[in-house]
Amino acid sequence: MKIGIIGSGNIGGNLGKHWAKAGHEVLFSSRHPEELKGLATEAGNNAQAMSIKEAFEANADVYLLAMPFKAVDELAKTYAAQYSNKLIIDATNPYPERDGEMAQKVRDANYTASEYTAMKFSSAKTAKAFNSIKAEHLRDRAFRSTDKLTIPYASQDIEKQVRYKKTNRGYGF
Repeated sequence: MKIGIIGSGNIGGNLGKHWAKAGHEVLFSSRHPEELKGLATEAGNNAQAMSIKEAFEANADVYLLAMPFKAVDELAKTYAAQYSNKLIIDATNPYPERDGEMAQKVRDANYTASEYTAMKFSSAKTAKAFNSIKAEHLRDRAFRSTDKLTIPYASQDIEKQVRYKKTNRGYGF
Protein backbone atom coordinates (compact mmCIF):
# COMPACT_ATOMS: atom_id res chain seq x y z
CA MET A 1 0.00 0.00 0.00
CA LYS A 2 1.25 3.51 -0.80
CA ILE A 3 0.85 5.87 2.17
CA GLY A 4 1.32 9.63 1.83
CA ILE A 5 2.21 11.36 5.08
CA ILE A 6 1.38 15.05 5.21
CA GLY A 7 3.42 16.42 8.07
CA SER A 8 6.35 14.16 8.86
CA GLY A 9 7.17 15.35 12.36
CA ASN A 10 6.87 13.34 15.56
CA ILE A 11 3.70 11.36 14.85
CA GLY A 12 3.96 11.22 11.05
CA GLY A 13 7.66 10.40 11.15
CA ASN A 14 7.31 7.57 13.65
CA LEU A 15 4.28 6.06 11.92
CA GLY A 16 5.95 6.32 8.55
CA LYS A 17 9.04 4.47 9.78
CA HIS A 18 6.85 1.69 11.19
CA TRP A 19 4.81 1.42 8.00
CA ALA A 20 7.89 1.42 5.75
CA LYS A 21 9.52 -1.32 7.82
CA ALA A 22 6.27 -3.31 7.52
CA GLY A 23 6.59 -3.17 3.72
CA HIS A 24 4.38 -0.23 2.76
CA GLU A 25 5.61 2.43 0.36
CA VAL A 26 5.81 5.62 2.43
CA LEU A 27 5.89 9.15 1.04
CA PHE A 28 7.10 11.53 3.74
CA SER A 29 6.13 15.10 2.90
CA SER A 30 6.20 18.56 4.40
CA ARG A 31 6.65 22.17 3.39
CA HIS A 32 10.40 21.56 3.73
CA PRO A 33 11.04 18.18 2.06
CA GLU A 34 14.81 18.71 2.02
CA GLU A 35 14.69 18.32 5.82
CA LEU A 36 13.12 14.84 5.49
CA LYS A 37 15.92 13.05 3.65
CA GLY A 38 17.44 11.67 6.88
CA LEU A 39 14.02 10.43 8.02
CA ALA A 40 13.43 8.67 4.70
CA THR A 41 16.89 7.08 4.87
CA GLU A 42 16.26 5.90 8.43
CA ALA A 43 12.90 4.41 7.38
CA GLY A 44 14.58 2.31 4.70
CA ASN A 45 14.15 1.45 1.05
CA ASN A 46 10.35 1.75 1.10
CA ALA A 47 10.41 5.45 1.99
CA GLN A 48 11.10 8.69 0.19
CA ALA A 49 10.94 12.38 1.01
CA MET A 50 9.03 14.83 -1.17
CA SER A 51 6.95 17.98 -1.21
CA ILE A 52 3.28 17.90 -0.31
CA LYS A 53 2.44 18.57 -3.95
CA GLU A 54 4.54 15.59 -5.04
CA ALA A 55 2.83 13.37 -2.46
CA PHE A 56 -0.56 14.19 -3.97
CA GLU A 57 0.72 13.72 -7.50
CA ALA A 58 1.99 10.26 -6.47
CA ASN A 59 -1.65 9.20 -5.94
CA ALA A 60 -1.24 7.35 -2.63
CA ASP A 61 -3.84 4.85 -1.47
CA VAL A 62 -4.04 6.41 2.01
CA TYR A 63 -3.01 9.79 3.41
CA LEU A 64 -2.11 10.55 7.01
CA LEU A 65 -2.68 14.14 8.10
CA ALA A 66 -0.15 14.72 10.87
CA MET A 67 0.47 18.44 10.58
CA PRO A 68 -0.73 21.25 12.87
CA PHE A 69 -4.53 21.59 12.78
CA LYS A 70 -4.25 25.18 11.52
CA ALA A 71 -3.05 23.81 8.15
CA VAL A 72 -6.29 21.90 7.48
CA ASP A 73 -8.07 24.79 5.74
CA GLU A 74 -5.23 25.67 3.37
CA LEU A 75 -4.50 22.02 2.62
CA ALA A 76 -8.18 21.34 1.87
CA LYS A 77 -8.44 24.43 -0.33
CA THR A 78 -5.46 23.33 -2.40
CA TYR A 79 -5.75 19.53 -2.45
CA ALA A 80 -9.27 18.40 -1.44
CA ALA A 81 -10.13 17.38 -5.01
CA GLN A 82 -7.13 15.04 -5.06
CA TYR A 83 -8.42 13.28 -1.95
CA SER A 84 -11.60 12.19 -3.72
CA ASN A 85 -12.48 8.66 -2.59
CA LYS A 86 -9.14 8.32 -0.78
CA LEU A 87 -8.85 7.34 2.85
CA ILE A 88 -7.56 10.08 5.11
CA ILE A 89 -6.31 9.13 8.54
CA ASP A 90 -6.57 12.33 10.55
CA ALA A 91 -4.13 12.61 13.46
CA THR A 92 -4.65 16.35 13.99
CA ASN A 93 -5.89 18.09 17.14
CA PRO A 94 -7.04 21.72 17.42
CA TYR A 95 -4.93 23.56 19.99
CA PRO A 96 -5.92 27.25 20.09
CA GLU A 97 -2.65 28.17 21.80
CA ARG A 98 -0.73 26.75 18.79
CA ASP A 99 -3.25 26.91 15.95
CA GLY A 100 -4.85 30.25 16.76
CA GLU A 101 -8.33 31.57 16.12
CA MET A 102 -9.26 28.87 13.61
CA ALA A 103 -8.89 26.12 16.22
CA GLN A 104 -10.83 28.12 18.79
CA LYS A 105 -13.68 28.65 16.29
CA VAL A 106 -13.86 24.91 15.66
CA ARG A 107 -14.01 24.24 19.39
CA ASP A 108 -16.59 27.01 19.97
CA ALA A 109 -18.77 25.65 17.15
CA ASN A 110 -18.82 22.36 19.04
CA TYR A 111 -17.30 20.42 16.15
CA THR A 112 -14.87 17.65 16.76
CA ALA A 113 -11.65 17.90 14.80
CA SER A 114 -12.80 14.77 12.95
CA GLU A 115 -16.05 16.39 11.85
CA TYR A 116 -14.23 19.51 10.73
CA THR A 117 -11.68 17.57 8.67
CA ALA A 118 -14.43 15.40 7.17
CA MET A 119 -16.33 18.53 6.11
CA LYS A 120 -13.23 20.09 4.56
CA PHE A 121 -12.37 16.89 2.65
CA SER A 122 -15.97 15.96 1.93
CA SER A 123 -15.21 13.70 -1.05
CA ALA A 124 -12.70 11.63 0.94
CA LYS A 125 -13.24 8.88 3.45
CA THR A 126 -11.93 10.03 6.82
CA ALA A 127 -10.89 8.15 9.94
CA LYS A 128 -9.56 9.69 13.13
CA ALA A 129 -6.57 7.95 14.71
CA PHE A 130 -3.12 8.50 16.23
CA ASN A 131 -4.20 11.82 17.76
CA SER A 132 -4.29 10.49 21.31
CA ILE A 133 -0.87 8.90 21.63
CA LYS A 134 2.39 10.49 22.63
CA ALA A 135 4.97 10.44 19.87
CA GLU A 136 7.59 8.88 22.13
CA HIS A 137 5.22 6.02 22.99
CA LEU A 138 4.57 5.42 19.32
CA ARG A 139 8.31 5.47 18.69
CA ASP A 140 9.44 3.36 21.66
CA ARG A 141 6.56 1.05 22.50
CA ALA A 142 5.28 -0.22 19.15
CA PHE A 143 5.71 -3.89 18.24
CA ARG A 144 6.03 -5.12 21.81
CA SER A 145 4.84 -8.61 22.62
CA THR A 146 3.46 -7.54 26.02
CA ASP A 147 1.78 -4.37 27.20
CA LYS A 148 0.79 -3.57 23.64
CA LEU A 149 -0.43 -0.14 22.71
CA THR A 150 -4.06 0.39 21.83
CA ILE A 151 -4.86 3.00 19.22
CA PRO A 152 -8.49 4.14 19.27
CA TYR A 153 -9.97 5.16 15.95
CA ALA A 154 -13.27 6.33 14.61
CA SER A 155 -14.74 6.75 11.16
CA GLN A 156 -17.98 7.60 9.48
CA ASP A 157 -18.89 4.14 8.22
CA ILE A 158 -17.96 0.46 8.27
CA GLU A 159 -16.10 0.53 4.92
CA LYS A 160 -13.72 3.17 6.26
CA GLN A 161 -13.12 1.23 9.46
CA VAL A 162 -12.33 -1.96 7.54
CA ARG A 163 -9.90 -0.17 5.21
CA TYR A 164 -8.18 1.52 8.16
CA LYS A 165 -7.90 -1.79 9.98
CA LYS A 166 -6.25 -3.38 6.92
CA THR A 167 -3.67 -0.58 6.88
CA ASN A 168 -2.65 -1.35 10.47
CA ARG A 169 -3.29 -5.08 10.76
CA GLY A 170 -0.71 -7.00 12.73
CA TYR A 171 1.61 -4.11 13.52
CA GLY A 172 1.15 -4.39 17.29
CA PHE A 173 0.58 -0.69 17.90
